[in-house]
Amino acid sequence: MKLLFTALAITSTLFLTQGCASQFKSSEQSTSGSAVAQEHHQMDGAANSHEHHSGQAESEPTAIAKLTVKGAIAPKTPVPLIIDVQDKNGKAIANFDKFQEQLMHLIIVSDTLDSFNHIHPTYKGNGRFEVQNNFPHPGNYTLFIDYKPAGKAEQVSLLTAKVPGEAPNTPKIDFSTSNTFGNTQANLKFSQPTLKAGQEVHVIFNLQDTATKQPIKDLQPYLGERGHLVIIKRTSPLTRADYIHAHAMKDTPDGEVHFITSFPKPGDYKLWGQFNRNGQIVTANFLVNVQ
Repeated sequence: MKLLFTALAITSTLFLTQGCASQFKSSEQSTSGSAVAQEHHQMDGAANSHEHHSGQAESEPTAIAKLTVKGAIAPKTPVPLIIDVQDKNGKAIANFDKFQEQLMHLIIVSDTLDSFNHIHPTYKGNGRFEVQNNFPHPGNYTLFIDYKPAGKAEQVSLLTAKVPGEAPNTPKIDFSTSNTFGNTQANLKFSQPTLKAGQEVHVIFNLQDTATKQPIKDLQPYLGERGHLVIIKRTSPLTRADYIHAHAMKDTPDGEVHFITSFPKPGDYKLWGQFNRNGQIVTANFLVNVQ
C-alpha cells in the first residue's frame, strides 16, 4: 500500500494568549501532491509564522516544508520520512535555531484524534531532516511540522496524509477528567468550572503515582520545561486554526503542571499533556467541551 498526500498551502494570522500559548487562525487552499518516484510520494506545505514569546509574527511565510515518504507503507510498520525546508524560491534553508531543545518538532495526529505522536527529526544538513514514523492504522493523518529558521520566527507547516485501508470506527466520546497512564494517574482541572471560547483559562494536570496515590516527586524537565501541551479541536478535516500549543508554567507544586491558554471557538478539544517521570515520557490525553 502507498501513502497518498494532499498539501495544504496556508496563510495565517497570529493570536497569542498570555503564558506563551499560541493559537492560529488560517485560510487554506488545497493542492494535489505528486509522486516523485515509483515508491516515493512528496507534498509541500506553506509555513505559518509564529513566535510563542514575543507575539511578533512575520506577515508572510518565509519557509516551505516538503515531505517525502520512501517505499511502500503499511499500518504499524516504521516508514522513513524526509522533510526538506526551503525558502519560497526553492533554495534550501541550511541554518536553524533550537527551541525547546530541538531543531524540529513533528506532531502527527489521526483525524479521529485517537493517535498522537510527537517526534524529533534528525537534521542532516542543507535543510533536510529525517525520522521514522509508525502510522498505527489506516485513515487520515495531519502533520504539524514545527521549526525555526535561524534568525526568523518559529514556523509551523501543516500537511495531511492518508493511509489506505479501512479506518477504525470513531472512538467513543469520553469526557472523563481522571485516567491512568501506566504508573501515573492524571487528574485534569481548570481554573473555572465552565470552559468558554475566548476566555483565558489555567489548565492543571494533577499527577499522582498510580500505586500510592501520592503526588509524584520524580518529575524531570521535558524539552526544557515541566511539561508540554498540545490541544487540537475535534473536527474534520483538521486545519491550522484547530491547533493550540501551550508552554508549562514554572514553580508549581509537586505533582502539578500548569498551562495558560484559551480556546478560540466552541466545540470539543483533545488535550495531550506530556511529562517526564524519571526518564519515562508519560502522555496524558483528555477530551473537553468548550461552550
